[in-house]
Amino acid sequence: MRRIVPIFALAALSGLAACQPASETKPAMQSDTTASEPQTAAQPASETDPRLWLEEIEGPQALAWVETQNARTLARLQADPHYQSNFDQALAIANASDKIPYGAHRGGYVYNFWQDSDHVHGLWRRTPMASYVSGAPQWETLLDLDSLSNAEGENWVYKGVDCLPPEYERCIITLSRGGKDAAVRREFDIASKRFVKDGFIIPEAKGGTAWEDEDTMLVGTDWGPGSMTSSGYPFVLKRWQRGTALADAQEVLRGEASDVGVWPARAELDGRPVMFAVRAVTFYESQYYWLPESGEPVQMPVPAKSDFQGVYKDQAVFSLDQDWTPDPGGPSFKKGALVSFSLADFLRDKTIGTVHLVVQPDARSSIESAETARSALIVNMLQNVKSHVYAYDFDGREWRGRALPLPENSAITISSSNRHSDIVFANVESFLRPDALWYVNLEDGTTRPVYTLPERFDSSGLTVAQYQATSKDGTKVPYFIVHRQDMKHDGSTPTLLYGYGGFAVSMRPSYSGILGKLWLEKGGTYVLANIRGGGEFGPQWHQAGLKTHRQRIYDDFIAVAEDLIARKITSPAHLGIRGGSNGGLLMGVMYTQRPDLWNAVLCQVPLLDMMRYDKLLAGASWMGEYGDPADPVEGAFLRSISPYHNVGASRDYPEIFLMTSTKDDRVHPGHARKFAKLLQDYGKPFLYYENTNGGHSAAANLKETARREALGYTWLMQKLGSGRKP
Repeated sequence: MRRIVPIFALAALSGLAACQPASETKPAMQSDTTASEPQTAAQPASETDPRLWLEEIEGPQALAWVETQNARTLARLQADPHYQSNFDQALAIANASDKIPYGAHRGGYVYNFWQDSDHVHGLWRRTPMASYVSGAPQWETLLDLDSLSNAEGENWVYKGVDCLPPEYERCIITLSRGGKDAAVRREFDIASKRFVKDGFIIPEAKGGTAWEDEDTMLVGTDWGPGSMTSSGYPFVLKRWQRGTALADAQEVLRGEASDVGVWPARAELDGRPVMFAVRAVTFYESQYYWLPESGEPVQMPVPAKSDFQGVYKDQAVFSLDQDWTPDPGGPSFKKGALVSFSLADFLRDKTIGTVHLVVQPDARSSIESAETARSALIVNMLQNVKSHVYAYDFDGREWRGRALPLPENSAITISSSNRHSDIVFANVESFLRPDALWYVNLEDGTTRPVYTLPERFDSSGLTVAQYQATSKDGTKVPYFIVHRQDMKHDGSTPTLLYGYGGFAVSMRPSYSGILGKLWLEKGGTYVLANIRGGGEFGPQWHQAGLKTHRQRIYDDFIAVAEDLIARKITSPAHLGIRGGSNGGLLMGVMYTQRPDLWNAVLCQVPLLDMMRYDKLLAGASWMGEYGDPADPVEGAFLRSISPYHNVGASRDYPEIFLMTSTKDDRVHPGHARKFAKLLQDYGKPFLYYENTNGGHSAAANLKETARREALGYTWLMQKLGSGRKP
């Protein structure tokens, strides 16, 4: 399970049940620097930025500029002879009817959200467990979002569902207009397949809900002026009773406007609900509160840098992002560890008793997730960026684990588990092996694949290797490379290098039909860099690149590029880079710091103005990652790496392709807009494409996803070489 704070680039779920919607789609996985040229008089400054008008998201002048740039980009790329083929192939993969129907299982059913060419907005549906594991499920449609969108005149994008256990018949469905993070939440009745008349309805806002019982919910939402943090999330949590107005809900916890936000959550102990609140003071520091049915909230005395993962056999399980000594003179636990203590004892005594170690990863390992099933705690670990899954049990004194027999040398994601069931579904994939959904029955030991994705590209003649580069400070940085076995080591291979480097997000090998079809099959090489800032090797790997240490992340990425060139796999003329969100910031820094290393920079939904990022949408919530622009030391560092502030008017740069979305209410489109306009003012080569829907994922439907991918790969072919096939 992952951090409860809405993570920067991925939808985050909490171990404290479903305060965020549960996933019913494929689980989410993707030398010295040169000094930047000093800022010129024409360079932007936060006080006198001449391009602030581009931060007006729906401003007529800004949208007119966007339309002009979109038209210029589309005219060039869609006229390319490769484009239509790329688009058709990407769309065929995106719309394929033989995709794996990933599902979340509960109450004897598997629930799935499905999109294809006939269901653009999608179907929410279910099938009995036996039907699902047969491999030929018979689906029952619960909600047709295309029909709903047409009937209500809305562009609804499905964002997930939270159903009340153990019957799972009443649900809160989260619907977004155009893919924004801000969403509407509406109560739905499974039996009647209808929204509940006069049921729980929460107007559009960022926030979360958690069921307490059939007639009671904990709600965090926009309660009006003075109830949202500077990051744009609620800091007031209320208990809402059925039959009363939302405005009459009773406050149970209040944070501060300076927090990231406050979220409700639910756990279970001996079949009864235990309600919690998580107050995210910063992105990486949280306070956990038990919310009794009556009386004041009780704070758990756990480290600020820890994440609650769930409850198993009375044990509240936490992962640690800092060292912890629960009692002076007692045992200490190292950051990266998974630990537990008795929840029943805490509820009785309001103190933590004996803390038990579940597992302590070594220096080249990390805990990717920990999830609860009926008879085991399922721990998914990365060991040298390869997945290993274990089932842990607690005998009242200690934890013991056993490895689950899942394929080796793979990236494994726990697709679905349920604390009331011994069935676990795990997705297994690698760069060249299509996804397979495995069924694991902890009760009888059955382990087998139930769905396997057909091959989407010709992988014959391709191979995968793992190398490591040496960063500026001597740190060994691993990376994966996918290439043809007959690749020439003469620097001529078109190579795409991908990186992210932030928020403890691990970059693992994954199967991408579109990448394979549009790039690998045509002779291109793909590289995935496991740079610092990610979570591949635990909290220390992430924390090594926080705030003023962030240059280490960029040095790591540069080291990987230089290693590729030194091995004569590629050369700057044939090397391109790609990243999005925080990875878009990485692209911007690489563009300004080492323009000599690449010939193409594909920069998607990026942060680029690091002196104003905290003032735009959810940006203030990320100061725990990047630092505070107003702080003299942190601000000076941010100024030194901010791409928007480090473009030299007289310096040569490779062409950059900037992509963003008007509806992105997480990373402001003004970042990409202003950077592109700066390049336009300086006469630098760039392309720009802004989708008018899609949120932070930049695509609200599969057709737009295919268009965006086709544009990107067509451009990469132009810049780096089209490979061995047209």
